[in-house]
Amino acid sequence: MNRIDLSRRPFSLDHTLSCGQVFRWERQGAWWQGIVGNDLIRVRQEGDILMYESGNEETIRSYFQLDLDLDRILQSIDRDPVIHGAIGHCRGLRIVRQDPWECLASYICATYANIPGIIKKIQLLCESFGEPFDTEYGTCYRFPSAEAIASSELCDIRDCRLGYRSEYLCETARRITDDPAWAGRIAALSCGEARTELMAFRGVGPKVADCVLLFAFARYEVFPVDVWISRIMHGCYGLPIPSAYQRIAAEGRAIFGDYAGYAQEYLFCDRQRLVPGRS
Repeated sequence: MNRIDLSRRPFSLDHTLSCGQVFRWERQGAWWQGIVGNDLIRVRQEGDILMYESGNEETIRSYFQLDLDLDRILQSIDRDPVIHGAIGHCRGLRIVRQDPWECLASYICATYANIPGIIKKIQLLCESFGEPFDTEYGTCYRFPSAEAIASSELCDIRDCRLGYRSEYLCETARRITDDPAWAGRIAALSCGEARTELMAFRGVGPKVADCVLLFAFARYEVFPVDVWISRIMHGCYGLPIPSAYQRIAAEGRAIFGDYAGYAQEYLFCDRQRLVPGRS
C-alpha cells in the first residue's frame, strides 16, 4: 500500500471529488476510483494519510495539487462570515488540475444538465469512443481523444445522450485536431484573452469558458456562476434578482480577489447549508 503524508497540507479527498468539478470518479466503499490521463487511480484517505493502490505519486500530487499552499489561499479568501463558514465546513477541498481537452469536452457535454446526467453522458462517451484497458479491477476506458471524436459519425455521438451538444463537441474536436498547440497557446494568454479564445469554440459560453480556465488552466481568479452560485450571491451577498452572469462573476472577483475560483468552489460545496430547502 502506497502512502502520501498530508500532515502539512490540508486536504479532503471527499470534498474535492464530490463538489462537482470532475465527473469520472466513483466512490467504492472507502475508496475513490477514477481515470487520470492514461492511468486508473484508486485512492482513499485516513486522516493525514492518502493511500493509493494504483497510479503513481507524481501523478496524484499533480492532479490534486497537493503542493499548493492551500492555507495561504484560504486565508486570502476568508473575508466575510459566509465564506468563513464555507471554509469551515469544506476545509481541504482542492481544485484539481484537469487535462485541457477532457475538461473542455466534459463541460460542453455538461451544459444544462444535472451532475448525475453529466456523469452518465460522459460514461457513455468514454465507453463508446475511449480506448479500453484492462486492470485488476475490470475494464476501464480512457477519455476519447479529440481525433477519435472528430472521426466519429455524428449520429453515434448522439447515442451518448448528448442531443444538440453532439454538434458542438464534434466541431470542437475537429478544430482541436487541426490545432494541436491550442492548449499551450491559451495558457500563454491573459485571462480575458483566454476566455475569448475558448468562447470561439461552438457551444462554449462564459460559464463553460470559466470552468475550463479554472479547472484546466489554474486561472484561480475566475468565478464561474451556475444556478447555485447565483442563489448564494443573491441570498448571502445581496445581488439583485435577476443579475447577468458577468455582473455576478465580476462581483465574485471583486469580493474574493486573486483566488475567487477557490471561493466559488467552497461556496458551491456548502450550497445546501447556504441555500436551505433548494435542490
